[in-house]
Amino acid sequence: MTDASAPITQDVLTIPRKDLKSDKINLVGLTRPQLRAALIEAGTPEKQAKMREGQIWQWVYYWGVRDFHAMTNLAKAYREMLEAKFEIRLPEVVTRQISEDGTRKYLLRIQGGHEVEAVYIPEEGRGTLCVSSQVGCTLTCSFCHTGTQKLVRNLTAGEIVGQLMLVRDDLGEWPEQNSPKNEQRLVSNVVLMGMGEPLYNFDNVRDAMKVVMDGEGLSLSRRRITLSTSGVVPEIAKTAEEIGCLLAISFHATTDEVRNKLVPINKRWNIETLLDALREYPRLSNSERITFEYVMLKDVNDTDADARRLVNLIKGIPAKINLIPFNEWPGAPYQRSDWERIERFADIIYKAGYASPIRTPRGEDIMAACGQLKSATERARKSRKEIESEAGL
Repeated sequence: MTDASAPITQDVLTIPRKDLKSDKINLVGLTRPQLRAALIEAGTPEKQAKMREGQIWQWVYYWGVRDFHAMTNLAKAYREMLEAKFEIRLPEVVTRQISEDGTRKYLLRIQGGHEVEAVYIPEEGRGTLCVSSQVGCTLTCSFCHTGTQKLVRNLTAGEIVGQLMLVRDDLGEWPEQNSPKNEQRLVSNVVLMGMGEPLYNFDNVRDAMKVVMDGEGLSLSRRRITLSTSGVVPEIAKTAEEIGCLLAISFHATTDEVRNKLVPINKRWNIETLLDALREYPRLSNSERITFEYVMLKDVNDTDADARRLVNLIKGIPAKINLIPFNEWPGAPYQRSDWERIERFADIIYKAGYASPIRTPRGEDIMAACGQLKSATERARKSRKEIESEAGL
């Protein structure tokens, strides 16, 4: 039996850290205007800059090429200039774990030796990549394993885009020249649901998604991208207008009293304030509906009364409710709701006219399920009692 007061310890032995310092400009993550400006600054004539930008963009984001000398439609002298001043750098894969259900979890090292995690979830007819936006998280949601790690820094746009690129590397998804185009997308969807709160890193997330959505490169539709936020109200309208992707809300409670404990950002922007902002999102973003994520915690937020309150709260908002069986982790202060209770909760929501799928836990055996992501080398050594105290339990 595990000692309840034992600290949470590292699960993964990683390769030694090294700071990947470089004086070269990393092209990954630059938006088209940023790339063009960088090329002009490096000496590209302004009249040629737009053409060069398009050529390089296609090599990097359509073909997945990392070597400037392989960009054969550029003059040799120009390729040498690119080699001298720029680089195409992705995060470094430290470990890759593959679950029994095919889920892949990647521990990735970024600039400065910090580490984050990304998860690829294959399903029939689609494949979803869950990417991180911060090293650690500032929100300390009490049910979330990632929240026990303090925020270290925001990821750059290049570090966010790089997660998608290296997973395409691992899956062998880049097209081959002189071969028929393969319309099957292994990574067909991206969800910003990994480590961190995306809306506390808005500018980098926006720029990264502009790169990902560009039709001449990675080419994922905005309707294939879902951003999950705990409720950073001032950034919600900006997300609609400047990104326009689908929106998911980490909701998890139907009263301010409970949500203040589960999602502490609620103390700043309470349920009423959050819902007022959400009512405008589908119109501003031209999105069909908002997803409400609701983790099922035994004897905390899973009563029939909670289900009825939830339906009343979201009335008038085009929505679906994803019910997430709690994914337990070492030292977690909560338990998963009983399956019969989850089904009863879902039935009340369904009968009120809302889709209420129960999310099948994926990758639990490799700690890759929702709420379990956490960089092993940054793992905070907190005991169960410390976690319960912080959660107000």
